[in-house]
This record gives sequence, C-alpha cells and structure tokens, in this order.
Amino acid sequence: KLWRVLLLVERRERGERKRRVPQRQREAGRPRQGMKELDAEVTKDVVALTAAVPMPVPLQKNGYRVGDLEPSGAVNRVAEASGEGGEVRTQVSPYQAIPASGKIVRNLAEAQPVLSFNTEKERKEAVSKVIRDYAELLRKRTATHMGYPYNLAFEYGDLDCLLKYCINNLGDPWIESNYGVHSRQFELGVLNWFAQLWEVDQKDYWGYITNCGTEGNLHGILVGRENLPDGILYSSDESHYSVFKAASMYRMDCKKVRSLVTGEMDCDHLRRLLEENKARPAIVNVNIGTTVKGAIDDLDEVIKILGEVGYTEDRFYIHCDGALFGMMIPFIKEAPLVTFKKPIGSVSVSGHKFMGCPTPCGLVITRSRYINALSDDIEYLNSRDATIMGSRNGHAAIYMWYTLTMKGYEGFREDVKRCLKNAHYLHSLLFSQGIRTMLNERSSTVVFEKPRSEKFVRKWQLACQGDIAHVVVMPNITKEKIEAFVKELCETRRIN
Repeated sequence: KLWRVLLLVERRERGERKRRVPQRQREAGRPRQGMKELDAEVTKDVVALTAAVPMPVPLQKNGYRVGDLEPSGAVNRVAEASGEGGEVRTQVSPYQAIPASGKIVRNLAEAQPVLSFNTEKERKEAVSKVIRDYAELLRKRTATHMGYPYNLAFEYGDLDCLLKYCINNLGDPWIESNYGVHSRQFELGVLNWFAQLWEVDQKDYWGYITNCGTEGNLHGILVGRENLPDGILYSSDESHYSVFKAASMYRMDCKKVRSLVTGEMDCDHLRRLLEENKARPAIVNVNIGTTVKGAIDDLDEVIKILGEVGYTEDRFYIHCDGALFGMMIPFIKEAPLVTFKKPIGSVSVSGHKFMGCPTPCGLVITRSRYINALSDDIEYLNSRDATIMGSRNGHAAIYMWYTLTMKGYEGFREDVKRCLKNAHYLHSLLFSQGIRTMLNERSSTVVFEKPRSEKFVRKWQLACQGDIAHVVVMPNITKEKIEAFVKELCETRRIN
C-alpha cells in the first residue's frame, strides 16, 4: 500500500510549497517488515547527499495541524505517558511532545579511592587491575553509545609516543612564547585547512584550537560583544546552552527567538525582535545543527532580514555554531554554505564530535579585524593572547591535524554519506515499528519518543529532553548496532 504525504515546509518568505515524499519514505507506511527485508529495501538509493528525510505535516495535537493523508494501521498508544485515554495515529512526522515533566536525577559515580600500599609490587599490581577494569568498562560503554554526537571510530596509535610530553600551545597561535614544548605548527596547519574550507584568506582571519565547542561559542560571542558593546544577543530557543551561558557571563541582553517545529529558528519572530530593538546593534547566533533536533538555521535568510530591517554590516555580528554539522555541511551537495564570503563574524566547530578526536577540543575562526578588541600583550608569556583559556592542549592540535591528513576531503565526504544513509535507515526502522520519529533534512540526528525504560536510556546513553530522545548517527554507528538498538527498544516497549 503506497501512500502520499503532502509536505508543508515552513520557510520565511518562500511560502508554503509542496514536495513529493520519496518512494522509500512512502514504503515506510507498509505493514511492519523484518529488519533484513527492510535493510534490503532501504539500502537501494536510500539517501543522496542532497537530502535526508523530508518533514511532513504534524499530527493534530496541542494546536498542530493534521495531515490530509495518514498511513493506515500505524497506531501508537500513549495513554500512560500523556495521562489521557485513547490512541494517537502516527505518521512520518515531527515528533509531537506528549506533556511530561521530570526532575534531573543526580547519578553520582562512586569515587575511586587513591590507593596506598606497603610495597611497590602491591601498588603496581593494584593500579594495573584498576586500569584494566576501567578499560573494560569503557569498552562496554563505547559498544552501546548512541545518544551523543561523538565519533568513537578512531585510531591514534601512531601518536602514543607523544603522550610523555606536556604539549601546551599557550597564547596566540601565531606568536611563539618562551615555552618551547608546543605544537603551533600543527595548529596553524589545521587553522589554514579550515580557513580554506570556509573561504577566508589567511591574511584576513584569526583563530585558535579550543578546549571544546562551548569555548568556541564563548569566544565567538565575546568577539561580537567586544566589537559591539551595546549589542543584543539573538539566538533560538533550540540553541546549545553554552550560548545563553555566554550571555550570562558577559552580562549581555539576550533575546530568545522562537523555533519552528523542526527546531530551526523562526525567522519571522527574529524579524519582529530586531525591529523592536533596531536602535541597538545585533549579535546573532546561527545554529549549524541544533543540539536536539539537528536543525540548520537559515543563514541567508538571517542576513537578508538584518538588511531589510536596516542593519548595516557594521551594526551586526553573526556567530555560526557549527559544533557538529559545521564539519558535515561542507561535504553535503547543495547544502547551505557557511562561508566568510557572506558577512559572518565567526564560526566554531568541535574536534571530538564528527572528526573523532579522543579528547574534547574544537576550533574557532573569526576575521582578523575583529580580534584587536580582545588581544593583549602578555609579558610573562612573551606572546599575545586573545584566547579564552590561555593554556591549551597541544595534543589536540596534533589529533586534528592527523585526522585531516589521514582522511582528506574524500574521507570526510564518505563518512558524511554513510552517516546520512544510516540515519535514514534508523528512521525507517523506527517508523516501521510504529514509533513516532523525525529526521530533518541533511541531518544525522534521529528524534523519537523517549523510551519509558530508564535502564534502556542509561544503557544506550541516550540524550533526552522532555519526552523526546535522539540518536546522533556518527561514523562508528553501524547498521548492525542500529538493528540491535531498535530490536531492544521494541522489546522494552512491549514490556513497559
């Protein structure tokens, strides 16, 4: 039974336009299939790099619209979770939150005591056992990790010889300090690689390798604040919490912009907020992949609105938070471009997410003309410093350089293609089992109903918000792992 869904895509000033749902998605409305049968179907041209799964009309619940056509027979009972009786018919649609509330649970790890022994032999044996046991625990937890955007498929054995050195890239990457054990040459190589990716001349940019994605956001927003001291920060309510942390730290006025059901910034609401506050400069955070739903804010529309409201380029600053998808978007055909050819101020990405570095790290790049507002001479270092943290992990620069060198553009392109394909496969499996699910275009973040089993959530390390959960499909998530995940999820739903 093939069925058609008319897709209403919410886009500012593009109007509501209809698109036909791909053949593979229509077939998802068939009765449930075995995983092997579904695998055979889905792997045939499942996804091109130009698109993932389109977003159809939401179900009628809490004021949302109803799609004209729905697949028959796909019914999901939600009485227990919603506190209401009855059934809700499902379709391939944005997951609609069932009202739920919950408290943050403090799951404190048991402290590993510092060991004390009478003999050196006893000490070494005990420490060795602790490390072996911990390594086994990490192996097991890595095997069932699905919820957070970390690429765990990496191998850095060639770099083990460097662990005996304290490599610290303190200060400005371009100005060597008196501390000689650094990896600035690798850091500059990585920065130049990203500068070329984002189309900015080497003489026109400044940047550094950060300790995490949050530091990249803190720095990008700080640069905006220092150049526009009276500016108001605008960011969607689906943004990473670090954006609002920055606003609090820097005592900035901040306006939360509403989001569409997909998680993308509501540009109509942004326009209204800008018009209400156009006497003051604007510092806008644009999400290149939101934390929970993997939605991409419309950068071109944001720039267009700023101009139409009356903001000249010297009165706005745009920071692009590309923690995860900033590293994927450049390798997706026909995806919106993040480039310094557009009037943006900075871009940040994480190194431990899609790239797969073994330690938290990241990178931020801004225009060189903006950085003078932060930069200071530090006599103690015999260097200049415009960074957030000062001391920085020099090993991270080497990990990032090693990954970029070993994979190259084609390696990353293949990783992106495989992730999108497997995300589509997971989405199809969940839908075939009657589980409401959502997958944004050009995204590898699959959103679905939060499992009722806390044991299941803990085992698979799912990231949850309210009554939804998500899986971020990274290169280490294989079809076999996806099938095992969905099979166990279905078993827990029958029990609970």
